[in-house]
Amino acid sequence: MLATNHYRKPLIRILSLTALTIGAILVMIPLVWMVLSSLKPVEQGNKMPPEWLPRSAEKATIDGKEYFIYEMPVDGTIKRLALFKKTGAMGIFVNPENPNEQYNLKVTDGTRATVVHFNWDNYVQAMTMVPFGRYLLNTLIVVVFGTFGTLVSCILVAYGFSRFKARGLKGIFLVVLGTIMLPAQVTLIPTFIIFKTIGWYDTLLPLIVPAFFANAWDIFLFRQFFMSLPLELDDAAKIDGADPWQILWYIILPLSKPVIITVTIFSILYAWNDFFNPLIYLQSQNNWTISLGLQMFNAIYRNNDAFLLAASVVTLIPIIILYFVAQRYFIQGVVVSGIKG
Repeated sequence: MLATNHYRKPLIRILSLTALTIGAILVMIPLVWMVLSSLKPVEQGNKMPPEWLPRSAEKATIDGKEYFIYEMPVDGTIKRLALFKKTGAMGIFVNPENPNEQYNLKVTDGTRATVVHFNWDNYVQAMTMVPFGRYLLNTLIVVVFGTFGTLVSCILVAYGFSRFKARGLKGIFLVVLGTIMLPAQVTLIPTFIIFKTIGWYDTLLPLIVPAFFANAWDIFLFRQFFMSLPLELDDAAKIDGADPWQILWYIILPLSKPVIITVTIFSILYAWNDFFNPLIYLQSQNNWTISLGLQMFNAIYRNNDAFLLAASVVTLIPIIILYFVAQRYFIQGVVVSGIKG
C-alpha cells in the first residue's frame, strides 16, 4: 500500500503538469499567431492557406538590380533562378551565381521563392498612421482617474458594510448586490441624457466620474476581505485612541494589499479594454481611446491586417507586464484570503 502511494503522487504530479502544459500551449496559440501575423507583409496577410511564419519574396541582385527568385524545374531538377525578363507567359531566367547561364522557361511552371522575414516596419507604420500617442494619453487618463475613483469609493462603502453595525445595513447591502443583475443598457439612455444635458458629451468625464460612485462587484470583494480580518484588531486600535479613519488607514488597508491590487487590476483591464462607453460618449477623434483607435484600423486598413495586429500587440504589452508584476497578489485577492496567525 505504501509503495502504491509512493508511485501515485509523482504520477499525479506528472499528469497535472502535462495537462497544464497542454492548456498553456492552447491558450498561447492565438497570442503567438497574432504576434507573427503582425510581422507579415501585406501580400501574405490574406494568403490561403495561411502560413505561420512571415515570409517575403526572395530577391537576387544582378548588376545592381533586384530580381525575384523562382524555383524552376530544369532537366528533372529544381533550380533557383532569377526572373530576368518576362514576356507573356514565358520568361528569361538566369542563374544568380552565373548570369551567363540563361533559360527560356514558362513562368507558371515554377514557384516564387520566399524567405522568413520579420517586417518590424509594420509597428512603426501602425504607430504613425493614426495619432496613437493621443489615444494612449486619453486611455491612461481614463485608467488612472477611473481606477483611483473605484478604489476610494468602493473601499469606503465596503468599510462601512463590514466594520459598522446599523439597523437595515444587511438589507441595504443586498440591494447594492442586486444592482449587479441590472444590465448597463437599461440605464444607458437616461445616463446619456444626463451627461448630454450637463455638457459632458464628447469628453472623458462620462468615462471617469461614474467610477467615483462605486460598483457592487468591487464593494463585494472589499467587504468579504475586510470581514476576514479579526475585529480584535479594531478593538486594540480603539484602546490606543484610534478613530475609524485611522483604523482604516493604519490597520485595514495595509492588511488588504491583495484585494486592493486585485480590484486595481480589474479596474485597469476594464478601462483599458472598454469599447462600449467610449463609442457612446466620444465623438471627436482627438478624444478617442485606444479601443476606438483600433476599430479605425479595422475600418480604414481593412486589407492590411498586419497593421491592426501590430497596434493590438502594442496595446497588449502593458497589460501583460501588469499581470506578471502583480500576479502573486492577484491570486491572493481572488481567493479572498484573510491574515494568518
